[in-house]
Amino acid sequence: MVKVEVDHGLCVGNAMCVATAPGVFVHNEHRQSTVVDAGGDPAALVLEAAANCPVSAIRVTDAETGRTLFPPEPGATS
Repeated sequence: MVKVEVDHGLCVGNAMCVATAPGVFVHNEHRQSTVVDAGGDPAALVLEAAANCPVSAIRVTDAETGRTLFPPEPGATS
């Protein structure tokens, strides 16, 4: 399971994440993405949505370990 957060200070509402993982993201009344269910789509889609965010407003962590999955930590290797 992953934990997903959207930084509303960065989000510009282009909806790439909503299109990629609609079970996880919806737009709020300000047309910014909001997480409705972190488990609503496979983790691979959530990571794809985060990677495609043009302003890097999405943070994904492993819910059990707290390890950052996206964005990559400086110096991290795949």
